[in-house]
Amino acid sequence: MATLSDRFAWGSRSFVMGIVNVTPDSFSGDGVVRAGGDWLDAAVAQARRFVADGADIIDIGGESTRPGAAPVAVEDEIARVAPTVLAVARALPGTAISVDTFKARVAEAALDAGAAIVNDVWALGADPDMAGLVARRGAGVVLMHNRSTPADPVQAERLGRRYTGARYGELIGDVKRELAAMAEAALAAGIARGNIVLDPGIGFGKGTQQNLELIDRFNEFRALGYPLLSGPSRKSFIGYTLDLPPDQRVEGTAAAVAISIARGADIVRVHDVREMTRVARMTDAIVRRSR
Repeated sequence: MATLSDRFAWGSRSFVMGIVNVTPDSFSGDGVVRAGGDWLDAAVAQARRFVADGADIIDIGGESTRPGAAPVAVEDEIARVAPTVLAVARALPGTAISVDTFKARVAEAALDAGAAIVNDVWALGADPDMAGLVARRGAGVVLMHNRSTPADPVQAERLGRRYTGARYGELIGDVKRELAAMAEAALAAGIARGNIVLDPGIGFGKGTQQNLELIDRFNEFRALGYPLLSGPSRKSFIGYTLDLPPDQRVEGTAAAVAISIARGADIVRVHDVREMTRVARMTDAIVRRSR
């Protein structure tokens, strides 16, 4: 069975993952679920636009992972995600689709509908059935580092919720060690090495300065031997650095994306696909000449 490493030529260029939030409460304000609106058509239109703008992967999520977000019942999440994946797969055949969930039943419904990747913010650790499902289905998986807890977020009215940050002995060393353990657990569960992508978890259980350090030292995660995903898009560390709300963070996101790529990220997960595809291509032209 083909793996993600067979599908994507890691290292040849940067790959762009476009975020489609099938939610009413995304922190970035781009969730397509609106009262009285045809959110399924809106989601497909957004995915079409993203692919036209250069997205390589469409990441579909039905539950907000912003700090302090209300949990969504499995049945409700499936009702949002499964029809969206199916509609996008039919509208954009051949496009790689990932599902942003930590629940095995949601992931299974999405895989049945045409997704090929599970993007799990808890790295298979929140649902005991997730690892076996991913292994059985031969799906790709993004394992994200996450030390956040519901008690962590603090609120600033204009800038939004953020995590104050967990305690680390040494930030990069701790994240590397925990990511390595996550990858080993995935392998032990039968997931193919070529199907594993690691995400250091920008914004999840890290404070503003920790997130900035994570991006600046992103190259240190290359030693783990897996493709890497960076997800800085519109996040609160940008807002708190520049004193800007989520809808004014495109330039800050661009800087974070460019540095992530320069430091070795293979995938960037973004809301502003057209702009970040251009940033990725320009950064590739500069930094991949000798790679």
